[in-house]
Amino acid sequence: MTSQLEKTQRVNLLMDCYEDLLTDKQRQYLSLYYEEDLSLSEIAEDLQVSRNAVYDQLKRAVASLEEYEAKLHLMEKHLKRMELIQKIENQKIDNQQMKDYLEMLKRI
Repeated sequence: MTSQLEKTQRVNLLMDCYEDLLTDKQRQYLSLYYEEDLSLSEIAEDLQVSRNAVYDQLKRAVASLEEYEAKLHLMEKHLKRMELIQKIENQKIDNQQMKDYLEMLKRI
């Protein structure tokens, strides 16, 4: 079972990967809830919609992000790359060429 913090972190990572594939409305709702940390009620009041409408929009938007990840695996690949980078950094490799490659990998 994942905590709310873990879910928020996952959604934020998914948004980093797939934000451009979402509709403007989906981006707006996700941003307000996950980035600006507004409550469902606050979002509903700001956008003049029902709290249930906000909940439904968020649920559909997160489902879309999860579908994109299931098909494209961009976040999974990113996390694997970052894990490899961390392992290389922790080994304190002296080889200058390896360091250069590591910097290039970070920029990908």
